[in-house]
Amino acid sequence: MQRAGKGKTPRRAKKPSNIEKDPVGVYCRIRPLGGEDEECCVEMISSSTIQLHAPDGLKANRNGEYKETQYSFKKVFGIKTTQIELFKDVAKPLMEDLIHGKNGLLFTYGVTGSGKTYTMTGSPGEGGLLPRSLDMLFNSIGPFQAKRFVFKPDDKNGIEIQSQVDALLERQKRDNQQSVPKTPSSRQRADPEFADMINPEEACKSETVDEDCCYSVLVSYIEIYNNYIYDLLEDAPFDLIRPKPPQSKILREDQNHNMYVAGCTEVEVKSTEEAFEVFWKGQKKRRIANTQLNRESSRSHSVFTVKLVQAPLDADGDYILQDKNQVNVSQLCLVDLAGSERTNRTRAEGSRLREAGNINQSLMTLRTCMEVLRENQMCGTNRMVPYRDSKVTHLFKNYFDGEGKVRMIVCVNPKADDYEETLLVMRFAEMTQEVEVARPVDRPICGLAAGRRQRNQAFKEELSRRLEERGGPSNGEDPGLMNQLIESLPPLPSCELSDPSDDQTLPRLIEVLERRHRIRQMMTEQFNQTANTIKSKLQQFDSQLTAKETALYDQQSKLGEKDKVINNQRTELERLEKKSKTLEYKIDILQKTTEMYEQDKRSLQHELESREQRLQKELAEKRRLEQRMQGMVTDTRAKWEKECERRVNAKQLEMQNKLWVKDEKLKQLKAIVTESGGGLGSSPTEQPRKPERPSRERDRHNAQKRSASPPPPSTVPPVRPMHRRSHSAGGEKWVDHKPASNLDLDTVMQPIIPNAIKVSTPNEKALSKCHKYVLRHQELASDGEIETKLIKGNVFKTRGGGQAVQFTDIETLKQECPTAPSRKRRSGSGEGPTQTDNIENRAPMPNTSSSHGYQKRRRP
Repeated sequence: MQRAGKGKTPRRAKKPSNIEKDPVGVYCRIRPLGGEDEECCVEMISSSTIQLHAPDGLKANRNGEYKETQYSFKKVFGIKTTQIELFKDVAKPLMEDLIHGKNGLLFTYGVTGSGKTYTMTGSPGEGGLLPRSLDMLFNSIGPFQAKRFVFKPDDKNGIEIQSQVDALLERQKRDNQQSVPKTPSSRQRADPEFADMINPEEACKSETVDEDCCYSVLVSYIEIYNNYIYDLLEDAPFDLIRPKPPQSKILREDQNHNMYVAGCTEVEVKSTEEAFEVFWKGQKKRRIANTQLNRESSRSHSVFTVKLVQAPLDADGDYILQDKNQVNVSQLCLVDLAGSERTNRTRAEGSRLREAGNINQSLMTLRTCMEVLRENQMCGTNRMVPYRDSKVTHLFKNYFDGEGKVRMIVCVNPKADDYEETLLVMRFAEMTQEVEVARPVDRPICGLAAGRRQRNQAFKEELSRRLEERGGPSNGEDPGLMNQLIESLPPLPSCELSDPSDDQTLPRLIEVLERRHRIRQMMTEQFNQTANTIKSKLQQFDSQLTAKETALYDQQSKLGEKDKVINNQRTELERLEKKSKTLEYKIDILQKTTEMYEQDKRSLQHELESREQRLQKELAEKRRLEQRMQGMVTDTRAKWEKECERRVNAKQLEMQNKLWVKDEKLKQLKAIVTESGGGLGSSPTEQPRKPERPSRERDRHNAQKRSASPPPPSTVPPVRPMHRRSHSAGGEKWVDHKPASNLDLDTVMQPIIPNAIKVSTPNEKALSKCHKYVLRHQELASDGEIETKLIKGNVFKTRGGGQAVQFTDIETLKQECPTAPSRKRRSGSGEGPTQTDNIENRAPMPNTSSSHGYQKRRRP
């Protein structure tokens, strides 16, 4: 057994290089398939070997890359293995070591839904490793347990021994508070829920318990959630108004360099039922959730620690030896690791995604630590093991450094969907078996003789037996009563005979003896009278006692009937209590399931609302884009319709001009022919008539006659439906921008814009007061004349708070000189006046309108 200094958890000294080491014991358990039609990818070859088959679909996708692989374990448990068989091979040796003062670590490992929690906890009727370990422990040390609170844990991972008085005060305080459930008095009053977990026929017991020691069991239960440690046995005050989240705990190192959880609750238990009740109290607080792969998936790593405290009895075998150096503490950690999972299969989101990431990260750290340990042992390197990267590895670093045995149960789900995850688990298990841990060594507790408890117990039994035989505490007649009786008799005279002739001493002695004889006879008569009186009274008492016994017998018969009724009612009550416990268990499961469903429902509702909001935003954006595109389509259609109209008009005017030029040439040719032919018969003074250009109406009419194409539409829709040709006569305000470089043309017709603000340089103040804008731009035309363009636009506000102008139309003002010679005609002496007359006879048109900067062709 290990010896702990000052009641602390045992810490071994530095081990020599030739110390014996044992590899980590790795076992494999295969759970049954969920359905008969599911594809299986795991096959049990022997009691220590399994073989993995790649699924058919995976072979097709990977072109047969994966082959059948075999993995060996210390032992493989098939789908028909019972919980008791698994316990005897895996956990029972660890419990034997715990009773002998050695530490142990047992954890389950595997993918989600592989049966880890079932292996550790079990179910009603099939108790797991944890309840069976507790049952074996208390079956072994039950008669040798110390009274409650004799061993008290301190805050530094140590144990203190209290006196009998202090322990009694602690027990009275506990009984008043009723904070810890009392130990049942017998097996018949056991908890019905736990009674269903373990069959009494499957109970185990250790036969090598040291009877000269007193034992005490302390349990604690923690969980590691999102790499934070929480105490599941902590009684936090419940506040409905302001509920407080549980406080996380920290890891600390004691004076022997052992890791422990600071501030963790340790409960002293005295029976299997009480220990399992404490475990179930913490199990209700553990975080579980519903995923796509597991309805009750563990979202945290749970650690249930069983700490066994033992101290030797004194030399008399009656009381505990009051020496802290002789107190030994051993512990067994039962760890249920959360399963590794892939988020693309579990469809985890939000907090579930964060939980899965932390679980996978902690398991990856465990793999890394195992790889570094194996490399250090096999290659002789001295790399630092990253225990501190995760709370799981940091808490159990002492076990891997040689503080006890380490056992791992690899749980495997043989369905084909988990093949890739199972392959990674098998590789990790194969690598873990190569890690070696130092073998713990037994040490004696003290040098006292063995069998002290048995000798003390035999002495007490013999003493009580003798007292029962004597009928009381006396061993004979009362000497005080004899002395009083002797003093009441006459004193004896001196009996010395100094002379043979002395005849006085003997008669005097005879007289005294006769007197004593008479007194004795009188006392005998009085005694007889008293005895007769007592006998008569005893007879009366006997008669009364007989009557009382008869009445008592009648009452006892009635009491027996009542006892039968009470026993029947007690049996019925126990049955109802058992049924109530079972229903409470089912209610707890249903409540957890309901909470999970409610949480999923809230999350789905929240997601649905967010998606509806996004959908509404997308619909509003779509409508806005449709309106915008509709406006752009309308503007573009009007723009191209106007452009088409302009091009048609320009083409028509060009064709008319060409036709007119051809007509003029034909007329001139005809006039030349006529002049040459008629010169013989007419006077030379007669001048030919100058041809005259037909009017636009006649040209248009002739063009319509000559053209076989349909006439252009009479009306063309404007570019903007709400825009008029000119708003100069309207009531809207204009900004009349006339640059200072413009020249004043003294023409008869000038553009007049009422309600206009005339500026030489545009500014924001003037633009903010008006709705329209016009720019007077002058440039030199191709014929050498000054051409004025009125560029018009709309004023609108920008998002930045300024003003902007959108140009919509251009009007061109052009002035022609009537005396200017035509570029397309020959100058003659008689053509000038005729041309002037033609121009003067037409109505004056000083300006023409053209949109988008295009102007009409001038008349030649």
